[in-house]
This record gives sequence, structure tokens and C-alpha cells, in this order.
Amino acid sequence: MPSLQDELLPSTPGKFKIDHRGPHHRHLHRCFASTSTMFLWALFLIALTASYLSFQSFIDTGNRFITTSWGGIQWERQVRSSAQIHRSGGMSVLVTGAAGFVGTHVSLALKKRGDGVVGIDNFNNYYDPSLKKARRGQLQKQGVFVVEGDINDARLLAKLFDVVAFTHVMHLAAQAGVRYAMENPSSYVHSNIAGLVTLLETCKSADPQPAIVWASSSSVYGLNEKVPFSELDQTDQPASLYAATKKAGEEITHTYNHIYGLSITGLRFFTVYGPWGRPDMAYFSFTRNILQGKPITIYRGKNRVDLARDFTYIDDIVKGCVGSLDTAGRSTGSGGKKRGPAPYRIFNLGNTSPVTVPTLVSILERHLKVKAKRNIVEMPGNGDVPFTHANISLAKQEFGYKPTTDLQTGLKKFVKWYLSYYGYNHGKLVN
Repeated sequence: MPSLQDELLPSTPGKFKIDHRGPHHRHLHRCFASTSTMFLWALFLIALTASYLSFQSFIDTGNRFITTSWGGIQWERQVRSSAQIHRSGGMSVLVTGAAGFVGTHVSLALKKRGDGVVGIDNFNNYYDPSLKKARRGQLQKQGVFVVEGDINDARLLAKLFDVVAFTHVMHLAAQAGVRYAMENPSSYVHSNIAGLVTLLETCKSADPQPAIVWASSSSVYGLNEKVPFSELDQTDQPASLYAATKKAGEEITHTYNHIYGLSITGLRFFTVYGPWGRPDMAYFSFTRNILQGKPITIYRGKNRVDLARDFTYIDDIVKGCVGSLDTAGRSTGSGGKKRGPAPYRIFNLGNTSPVTVPTLVSILERHLKVKAKRNIVEMPGNGDVPFTHANISLAKQEFGYKPTTDLQTGLKKFVKWYLSYYGYNHGKLVN
């Protein structure tokens, strides 16, 4: 019968050391050894888990980068596909503010005729972003890819020009609205001045340089009382910060044209309206309030004179934008260096038939079949001007611009869209 010592000895021959400590010490040693091993295994498992999670996070981040962030493989494919030209002599156009009112319509018109179009929009919340996303949905159906980003992001713009050699830029991104400038003036400087400069810096460094068409505004005429407004009139008396930033934009673009040879066309829009329009515009908010039974505020000028606007239907504005792109002329610079003079143009895009605001409301009442509750007040000093009236002879001469939609017809089309989009049936909201 083997002794206790024999049982404790290893059966494998070789050197060994007899442990002369008691059984309690040996038990503690085994427990300690077992605990140490478990601790090491636990550390190993923790490290392995952490490594796996880190790797999985890296994979997930990579997937997100590829599918949603700009700069990924899939993103580049979408940009190139959207920019592909499908007509002889076509152009590839970067449209800024593509999910905006005018941007959406211009993008669709260009895509429809076979031009390559890539959009960029930051989807800010100046008005309901869901409307901008719905517009983006319309663009996606027609194969127009809209990048979500800010025009102040120089790296993003440089990447876009690295992926596509755009022949033209349609710059429509801006902080709009006259009255909002009193609440948030910095947003106008950020978008309308800093954003414009960032875009121009990208364009002047591009090789080849694109031709640029951009949205100025009829608001640059400010306190000008000579009618109709002509591109030759002085524009050094802006009545609002919005107008001042647009006037600054005209001066800035002239500088880039002069120094860097960028072909630049500025378009002074006159009160654009129509389907998919901006909710902050009077005709849009009047429609909403009339249907909801809320009173609408109608401003009057000095001596109880009704305000009047040269309302221009969106389809006519699109014609002007596309015509400007088609006749823009080439930029003459390369890699930021001017090689010769380049075209610099400014055009009015209006309807040439001003209509008073009370008349606008009467037309809406007729189409909505609802009477408006009118609240008529004196116009406050918020930057609005009493009237606008466009002289469009220059645009007509240069590219045949001719508006064809009167306010009666245009508002009928807008109301039809509004009732459909917001779910009304015979003037009643359908849940």
C-alpha cells in the first residue's frame, strides 16, 4: 500500500522537489494557483472581447463611412453615376441648395434633358426639413444624388471636384428671408458670404474651372424707386441684411471673375412662387392660414398704398436658370491662375407684371373657395420694400428669356399641389 508521500510524488520520472509543508499549505497553494489561472484567463477573455468589440466597431464605422458618409467607395459611385451626362454636348452640374425650392426644380429640369447633376444641401431647419427631404425623394426618383453637407466644408467641395470634373455650378444655397435676418444675422453671413467664398475658392482652384451661375436677388435694388428695375440701376441702398449679403455676393463674384478668370452669372430672382415652394413666403403662409381659418396679416406701405410684387412662377425661373447655364461661356483660369478675361453677367428674372398683395389674396380665396380673415396693418421697418418690378430685356436679348405664366394660372397650380401634398380633400384636411 503506497504511503501518503508516495501518493504526493509525481509518477513521471525526473527531478522533483518534495514539499515538506503541511496539507493546509498545499491546499492554499493549489487554491492560489487555481485563482491565478482563472484571473489570467479572465484577463485574456476581457482582452479578447475588447479586441472583438473594437474590431466590430471599426467594421461598423467603415460600413457607415461607405454607405452614408461622404468619401466612401459607394458614395463616389453614387456621385459619378448622378453626374453622368446622357446627351450630346451636355454638361455636368453641381447644384448647391439642391433640396431647396428652386434647386429641386432646376435639378429635375437639367436631369430630364440629359445633363449630369449632383446636388448638395445641408437640410437646415430654417423651415420644415421634412419638406426638403420630400423634395430630395423626388430627385432620387429621377437619379439625382444629393449629398448632405455644407458649402462651408471646403474638404467636401474639394472631394466632389476630385471625383467629378464639373463643367458648371448652379449655386442656389443661401440663407433666405428678409425678416429672419433680424433674428439670426450670423446665419446670413455664414451662408451668403462665407459659404459663397468657400465655393468660389474651390472653383478657382479646380482644373478645369467650371462656369458659375448663382442666385442673387431682386432685394439688391433696395430703396430704389425707379421702375422697372434695371440691371444698370444703382444697388447701393439695401433695405435689409439679406439684401446686403446678396449685394456683397455680387461684389465678391466680380472680384473672383476679375482675378481668377471665373465665368460668373448672377441672377436676380423676383418673388418666386409655385409647387414645392418655401413655407416662409407670403403666398404659402396665406394658403395655410386661410385653410385653417386663421387671420392673415397684409401690410400696407406709406399713405395706405398696397404693397406689390413681381411674382414669378417657378417654371419661368427654371427657364432663366437653364438658359443662363447654356450661355454662360467658359472660365479662363486654370489651377487658380487667370489666362484671360471671362464673362461676368447679371440678369433680372421676373414676370414684368407686378400684382398687389390684396389681389394675390383674392386669387387664393377663389382657388381655395374659402374667405380669408384679413388683418391690414402698416408695414413695419423690417427690411421689406413697397414694390418690385423687373425689366427683363437683357435676359430676353441674351438667351430668349420670356415668362409665360400669369399669377392666376400659377397660383392655381400651387394650390392644387398644396392640397395634395398636405392631404386636403375639398378644402378639408384628411387624417
